Amino acid sequence: MRNDTRLSRMLHVLIHMGRHEERATSETIAQMLGTNPVVVRRTLGLLKEKGYVNSEKGHQGGWCLGKPLSEITLLDIHNALGTPSIFAIGLSTDHPECLVEQAVNAALTDAFDQAQALLMARLGDVTLAQLADDFDERYRIAMAP
Repeated sequence: MRNDTRLSRMLHVLIHMGRHEERATSETIAQMLGTNPVVVRRTLGLLKEKGYVNSEKGHQGGWCLGKPLSEITLLDIHNALGTPSIFAIGLSTDHPECLVEQAVNAALTDAFDQAQALLMARLGDVTLAQLADDFDERYRIAMAP
């Protein structure tokens, strides 16, 4: 099963947008991500619906932030992307009448629910500004003589 990388990729794009004054075209973003501009437009369109980005058509058009990075959390972007499944692990439903399968699924469901609640809380605590600050610090260290 392939990992859903939309969250990390969109966080990457948004932090770049926060660093640049000019608008980023779908083509430029697609080249950066190694994907198709249509995929970029579709994905950023989800963020636009929530006001996290804006777009302008035409000459000097493109995408820009709709809110400051300090007002956007990782959870905001996760939710805007349609809350993709956090876990690739699934439950077996081949034999729903089997008491062993029921016990296993109950235990796994409880564990998944607890883990997801913890992850969602953490995503809600981290802003994109914090990620940008982390980048700045890493860049400072990397460029130090």
